[in-house]
Amino acid sequence: MSKPTATLLWVDLEMTGLDPVEDRILEVAAIATDWDLNEIGTYEAAVKVGPRLVEQRMFKGPSAEFYNRFPESRDMLVKQNLESGRSGRTVENELLAFIAEHFDPEKPVLLAGNSIHQDRRFIRHEWPRLDARLHYRMLDVSAWKVVFEGKYKKKFAKPEQHRALADIRGSMEEFAYYQRKIKA
Repeated sequence: MSKPTATLLWVDLEMTGLDPVEDRILEVAAIATDWDLNEIGTYEAAVKVGPRLVEQRMFKGPSAEFYNRFPESRDMLVKQNLESGRSGRTVENELLAFIAEHFDPEKPVLLAGNSIHQDRRFIRHEWPRLDARLHYRMLDVSAWKVVFEGKYKKKFAKPEQHRALADIRGSMEEFAYYQRKIKA
């Protein structure tokens, strides 16, 4: 019996901030699913970022206000970075191996997530080999959010944990919520 082939690569990144040139990826999670959101594989890793950049961007820089609102998440990301962060190159290699294991090698991989265009900017900047493996189209749950809140006044209360794996699962729950609202 052959292994199921995934159709969606759900990704969430936690970064030192939102500028893909000045900031860096700290944490990545990925879940490979089919269209019914059945999980086929899961990946997560901490990416090593120099403590000086972390200090400048998360505690003093433009992202300090955001991270001061979520100090527990910030502190866990900083601790994880110090204790188990691996090089970006190593993490990119592992992500490419994860994709090779779960996706059709003949097809570009469809990236999915909430505001995934922002994560894609970081992927393009830091992990060009991974970016080359991805389809130019993306499934952005935040686009569904805009339509359902604006047109139908339906709002999904997504928990904001600011940890990559938990945020992906929240995005998947939100996507499932919107799909249940559609009459086929």
